[in-house]
Amino acid sequence: MPTVAPLDLEGHCLIAAFLGTVPFFALADGSVHWLDHGKKSATIHDGLLCGAVDWQGRSLLTGGEDGKIVRTAEDGTSETLAENPGKWINCIAAGPRDSVAFSTGRSSVVRTADGTLAEFPEARTVEGLAFAPKGLRIAAARYNGLSLHWAGMKAQAVELEWKGAHNQVSFSPDGNYVVSSMQENALHGWRLGDGKHMRMSGYPAKVKSLSWSAKGKWLASSGAPAAVVWPFSGKDGPMGKAPLQLGTRGDCAVTCVACHPADDVVAIGYSDGMIQAARISDGKEAPLRRGGKGAISALQWNGKGLQLAFGAESGDCGIIDLTA
Repeated sequence: MPTVAPLDLEGHCLIAAFLGTVPFFALADGSVHWLDHGKKSATIHDGLLCGAVDWQGRSLLTGGEDGKIVRTAEDGTSETLAENPGKWINCIAAGPRDSVAFSTGRSSVVRTADGTLAEFPEARTVEGLAFAPKGLRIAAARYNGLSLHWAGMKAQAVELEWKGAHNQVSFSPDGNYVVSSMQENALHGWRLGDGKHMRMSGYPAKVKSLSWSAKGKWLASSGAPAAVVWPFSGKDGPMGKAPLQLGTRGDCAVTCVACHPADDVVAIGYSDGMIQAARISDGKEAPLRRGGKGAISALQWNGKGLQLAFGAESGDCGIIDLTA
């Protein structure tokens, strides 16, 4: 049976992550807590809005209401990468070679490791950002679609249009697809290359969590009483195919999903604080945590896939160890 090491914090947990082997938890009040030979904490923002782990898993990138973009290392030390006084940093994304993208209002900005900034104005407010798996290319989610930009190049943006508000965005690991979540309880995708549309609808609630399987053949999502898992193994992605529904519970909604780093397994967090794992191949389920005080808002596996960090809207966080 898995063992749960609880960590009770006060406030909404936005990020639960591993930096190296050290678990970190970032709260909406701007505080960061980590477990490294005891519990440690620091305040790095005056209000935290967004965060992402860098591609090497060595640092946490965060943006806040104070207009700062901060990098926090696994030893807990922090450095401010950029400041935008008077502006909120509502989206952030980690990229290759220590690059980071962030948004302020109607602008997307890419910062490279040497501190160079490239700004891309948008027609509407940026609601989500993601780096493509190869090259310094970003996708910015906005009203009526996505904009794709190459940092360091003067090429014109590629506009992927679809009516409605697009909130977050994610590239498939192979770079063949880009998918956004929408305000209208749906996902929308494009096949990069020919721009073919992919509609993924039928959710009873907004999709707030997306996670690709290790090899990119599946896309898991929240927004229903089960984890809705779309197949992306064929050239048309999920078109004409029904999604899998894993970990169905009639009385609770799935609020967070996290695919295992090596196996086709999904960790599923629910609105009552319960967490379980489900195998994609046959739907077999394994409970990992009983219910808690609030909805699960953050999940991430460690690099070996043997521990799972979790956080909840109510502040109850912790580590689930599968080696016990």
